Amino acid sequence: MTRPSASTAATVAAGACWATRQVLGRMVRADSADRADRARWTRINHRGQEISLLEGPSVAAGLLVGALTAGGRAGAAGALAVAGAATFGLVDDLAEDAAAARKGLRGHLGALARGELTTGALKVLGIGATGLIAAAVLGGGPGRAGRSLTARGVDVVTSGALIAASANLVNLLDLRPGRALKAGGITALPALLHPRGRSLAAGCLGSAAAALGPDLAERDMLGDGGANALGALLGTAAVASAPRPVRLLLLAGAVGLTLASERVSFTQVIERTPALAAIDRWGRRADGRP
Repeated sequence: MTRPSASTAATVAAGACWATRQVLGRMVRADSADRADRARWTRINHRGQEISLLEGPSVAAGLLVGALTAGGRAGAAGALAVAGAATFGLVDDLAEDAAAARKGLRGHLGALARGELTTGALKVLGIGATGLIAAAVLGGGPGRAGRSLTARGVDVVTSGALIAASANLVNLLDLRPGRALKAGGITALPALLHPRGRSLAAGCLGSAAAALGPDLAERDMLGDGGANALGALLGTAAVASAPRPVRLLLLAGAVGLTLASERVSFTQVIERTPALAAIDRWGRRADGRP
């Protein structure tokens, strides 16, 4: 089967993202008399200003269409990963009890250990499960031929963990305008070099590009639904294209950064690192600017 070009996947994903945002925006404006409905899709950003959460489902729609455009096992796996991450992320966005919110992976897993199922813990379990299914559809990644059944099983589990860890990691970056989208776009670039992961990576780039302007302008934000979906497709692209040693290194890096985030502020690290700070601030409004 002929695979679609990267440009086709990127264009289709960008178009789906943009069109979904227009439709959702009109729907929310049509119900603007309903304050509860308006508040459901509004959050307060780091400046204390209102910002729309509609970018999340819009980006997820673009990613889903981009994955389906890829076709084959890779496309099916990408679509499953995106659908699961977006669904459980949106549940956390919209149904989380703010008064009893738990912060970080440790907070949610700690609550789960006490018998309390938070929306965050549900998200961790749900994205983990759909990531595992996506990895199983892919068969664990390149180079699986000739391996024993046990080795293939281990490959599927570690690949599923990489998809889930990637979904969580991108979400941890969604603290400043454009940060998660820029990180997603940059990390998608290596997968463009592999025919199996190319269309998935292009879908990430197309959706990120379509959402970047409103995100940098601080009109929209990804939220958990969009950030988790973007990370999940990035993880799936990595599983589809990277050899086993690279996948294991990526998994170790994603898990390490996630654990570090419990104690270290990514924002402070970025601001203290000139190259990262320059990328992070590109296109953003200057601090203190209304």
